[in-house]
Amino acid sequence: MARGDLPLNVDHIEETNGTVRIHLGAVPVELPTPVAELALQQVAVRRSHAVLGRTDSLWLFPGGQPSRPISAWAMGERLRKLGIRLAQARSTALFQLATELPAAVLARTLGITVAVKWQRAAAGDWAVYAAEISRRKKDA
Repeated sequence: MARGDLPLNVDHIEETNGTVRIHLGAVPVELPTPVAELALQQVAVRRSHAVLGRTDSLWLFPGGQPSRPISAWAMGERLRKLGIRLAQARSTALFQLATELPAAVLARTLGITVAVKWQRAAAGDWAVYAAEISRRKKDA
């Protein structure tokens, strides 16, 4: 499986000169220190949910069978046991993105057709922002 394809395998994580990146698409994303450390730890000691010991699987999150990645359901269960509520985390992430990106970019990038509603809820009206920037240049 090539980088950028999902599910994640160990080749998606790259460390160069102390910088850790994850390949989720064409451009790798640099991970902040706490997340980078967790990613490297997962690569080093990845465990299947059905196998107690280390696995030789290339999956970043191996499933019950070493030849298969963990299922979405099983991953969700692991996260719920840690107190991570997926729907809340997703909503929070989308809300934050809506404050930082124009709705058209958000919709095109994530395939979310309700991006304009997210942006309005986050009080990020980019048309007003663009108009304000335009006025600033004229006044300067």
